[in-house]
Amino acid sequence: MYDIRWIRENAAAFDKGLERRGLAPLSSSLLALDDVRRSSIAKAQATQERRNALSKEIGKAMGAKDVALADTLKAEVAALKEQQPALEAEEKAAKDALDEKLAAIPNAPFDDVPDGADEHGNVVLHVHGVKPEERGLLAGVNDPKQHFELGEALGQMDFEKAAKLSGSRFVVLQSGIARLSRAIGQFMLDTHTEDHGYTEVNPPLLVRDDAMFGTAQLPKFREDQFRAGEEHWLIPTAEVPLTNLARESILSEEELPLRFTALTPCFRSEAGSAGRDTRGMLRQHQFEKVELVSITAPEKSREEHERMLACAEAVLKKLDLHYRVMTLCTGDMGFASQKTWDIEAWLPGQKTYREISSCSVCGDFQARRMNARYKTKDGKGPFFVHTLNGSGTAVGRALIAVMENYQNADGSITVPDVLVPYMRGVTRIEKAA
Repeated sequence: MYDIRWIRENAAAFDKGLERRGLAPLSSSLLALDDVRRSSIAKAQATQERRNALSKEIGKAMGAKDVALADTLKAEVAALKEQQPALEAEEKAAKDALDEKLAAIPNAPFDDVPDGADEHGNVVLHVHGVKPEERGLLAGVNDPKQHFELGEALGQMDFEKAAKLSGSRFVVLQSGIARLSRAIGQFMLDTHTEDHGYTEVNPPLLVRDDAMFGTAQLPKFREDQFRAGEEHWLIPTAEVPLTNLARESILSEEELPLRFTALTPCFRSEAGSAGRDTRGMLRQHQFEKVELVSITAPEKSREEHERMLACAEAVLKKLDLHYRVMTLCTGDMGFASQKTWDIEAWLPGQKTYREISSCSVCGDFQARRMNARYKTKDGKGPFFVHTLNGSGTAVGRALIAVMENYQNADGSITVPDVLVPYMRGVTRIEKAA
């Protein structure tokens, strides 16, 4: 969320950032709303100052025993007092109108973010490894199958039963594949806590409106969320509770950076994805993800962004998966992001790359919505912190990648070496005899 004072001082830069996001200039209309707000504040202040001045004059009149003048002044005070609720309502309405507009505006991209309208404008940052088809990992597999073909043939991935329970975009995992999914999540969590220094958190899965507003899921993306009762939402990602751990706080610079990770179920309505990825596990209403969140001082956020990307990549390197990292263009990056890197794993069954992680730096955009601040070592401030979030990674999509990259000619799936300890020594997932 933007600071209207910054927009007033940097109107051209603000409009340029919106233009790169494909939006029309908004500074003039926002400043007009702010003028109304400031005018209402000025009127309320002038009224209060007049009341204060009248109170002094009443005191003087009473001291001079001028009862008539005192009564006249008291009548004016009473009239001004009657105006006060209307003035306060006018000020609140002006502030609410401005805040509503500001809350719906996406973050401005960094200068080094490529321009583009959609995913076709994304740019390859770097590529890791080579495709398994090119290094003999899929020896004997002439036509690699997709994950749902493998899972259904093994009798351990059932979309029909899930549909009977919950409708479309759900899955029931069983036996070895269910265990493999659990192993992937635990492996990721251990890697980030033991190797990368993140603090493990087990957060609530239900959050209130202000938490969703803080990380910018509300109000813009209300239709993409699942409501739970009158007061709560199911989290679409652990980014929401983890980032909001800093809300309405004033941290010390010595506490920063804060680095949190969590393995949680996530829930998304996929309202804007009708007809996309309807087959398989790629786009589900319920899925698991290991989330990474960092809260830093402003001058450290770009460096922290690179660190977070490296942490997410480390997971895929340990799984020996081929992937590429993409710099998202202005038309494809998220609402709260200043810059986003997506990690896309190669899926032999689909013969394409698919997103498995997304790492974003948000600047103070979320911090302003949460009122998350810090003071410097010498006591200056408080200033807004910077926030970052990333997938470390999506468990379901990592499961898909493992299944497709480690499939065998007989339909079984080899367990990656790094996951064998989590599988209690099981090295291959096969169909039950």
